[in-house]
Amino acid sequence: MDIQIEYRTPYMVVYLSGEVDLHSSPSAREVILDCMKKKMPLLVDLSGVSYMDSSGVASLVEGYQAARKQSLDFALVAVAQSAMNVLKLARLDKVFPIHASLDDVV
Repeated sequence: MDIQIEYRTPYMVVYLSGEVDLHSSPSAREVILDCMKKKMPLLVDLSGVSYMDSSGVASLVEGYQAARKQSLDFALVAVAQSAMNVLKLARLDKVFPIHASLDDVV
């Protein structure tokens, strides 16, 4: 998995790519929660995700919960079909705000 962070005022954008699984999801979780400490709204771009398991989903849920506690926006952007399948299976596609592209939000 690869993680990149970009500032696109007023948002922080975390780009996840590759496999977000039991091995790599702790890194995703750490980055997402560290970004929440900056008290900025967060977008997580999943366009490059080739595989996501439940541990990856759990990392997103933790970030979403942390954002809600701080009254900050948290949304998923450009969700790859592989990740969307997992989100739909868990019915989280109804919970997370999901946008088709970064341009739709920024």
